[in-house]
Amino acid sequence: MKLRTFFLIAPSLFAAIVLSACTTTSGKGGVTGFLSPGKPAASTRYIAALEGGIVGRTGIKLSDNDKQRALEAEYRALETAPLGQPVAWTGKNVTGEVVAAAPYQVGSQNCRQYTHTITVDGKPTQARGAACRNDDGTWTPLN
Repeated sequence: MKLRTFFLIAPSLFAAIVLSACTTTSGKGGVTGFLSPGKPAASTRYIAALEGGIVGRTGIKLSDNDKQRALEAEYRALETAPLGQPVAWTGKNVTGEVVAAAPYQVGSQNCRQYTHTITVDGKPTQARGAACRNDDGTWTPLN
């Protein structure tokens, strides 16, 4: 009797798991869900803490969407990229690549130097900087 119950419940459980991964349309016209190609996990708070990042120091005018992509790449490079591994991003008529160096300690904070190369019309512009990780997981650029 228990085996019969298992064969009745297991397909329903499997269907529930599969359907939970389906995408839905959000009220803002976007697609959300496990299978969607949505934005990277970096939240607005983490991006805002970068204070414009080093991309803001290049003097290159980016659209809001391209600037968001650039800052998300900076955050991902600082937070999770292995030493020297580029984090690339693509925008409208612009591309970028962020490469973080090895982490180092400043007091009790973990810090990383990084380079952001932005290419517009085939012309690369490079900015260098450093940031330190705060206790709340945000990164603060060093000036």
